[in-house]
Amino acid sequence: METTDVTRAIAAATSVAASLDLPANDAIVLHNSNKLALRLTPCDVFARVAPVGQEVAQFEVELAQKLAEAGCPVCPLEPRADPRVYRRDGFAVTLWTYYEPVTPRTPPVDYARALERLHAGMRTVDAPSPRFTDRITEAEEVVADPHRSPELADVDRVFLSGRLASVRRAIEDRGAVEQLLHGEPHPGNVLNTRNGPLFIDLETCCRGPVEFDLAHVPEAVCAHYPNLDRGLLDDCRQLVAAMVAAWRWEIRDQFPNGRRFGEELLRLLREGPPWPALDAVTRRLDGFRQ
Repeated sequence: METTDVTRAIAAATSVAASLDLPANDAIVLHNSNKLALRLTPCDVFARVAPVGQEVAQFEVELAQKLAEAGCPVCPLEPRADPRVYRRDGFAVTLWTYYEPVTPRTPPVDYARALERLHAGMRTVDAPSPRFTDRITEAEEVVADPHRSPELADVDRVFLSGRLASVRRAIEDRGAVEQLLHGEPHPGNVLNTRNGPLFIDLETCCRGPVEFDLAHVPEAVCAHYPNLDRGLLDDCRQLVAAMVAAWRWEIRDQFPNGRRFGEELLRLLREGPPWPALDAVTRRLDGFRQ
């Protein structure tokens, strides 16, 4: 979010907390891109804030409740507040339990076991959700519309459009079993707590093969996840790289250093296999940025 929007979003979140008798004299920004993640203190609540109409917060709240009941390792909603979406000043606010992180990164074996548990629990949950191909369509629409991606060169536009279409066909032709997925279980969406790894940001949940989820995680995590289809994982890694590249060129994208990511992902897609895990690209570019 832009600075002025951040100020308003923080005011909306603290106003919601105050209306629930949750003292929120301060707000610490934990993450800022298209959505804002805050730690409200001294009540110690984790708040997620997004402009109304640019989120699927109600879907996330309802799904979080079902997954928690199924024993999935997900961050629970804040128990001192009603489990719903609060709207203030054009923002949608959801309140979650805050966990103090215990280490910087989750060990790969624990990460893999938590993701396996999440997938197992998701197979028992009945929840209407989009298919992973809907997200491909969203990326294709960004690439196809010069008004939405004005800085994307024509030659890159043609290349990226063709790559999204060809990888979609390759994955669908495999006919893999599909189930409910997290959608983006990358390290930024995993909290390492005293209760073990917990997944956050359920807005991206969709249906697809488990390899689609695993395309977002470090290779060391994949090494501990059982019964993977390595060929399908490679296809999904290529697909995720192409989708993320498209989103980084979207004119409204506010991902930090987004253009640099978009350029690097296009380079990797042209360079060809072996396809790196998205986490490896992110860590390398984060290091470059620093």
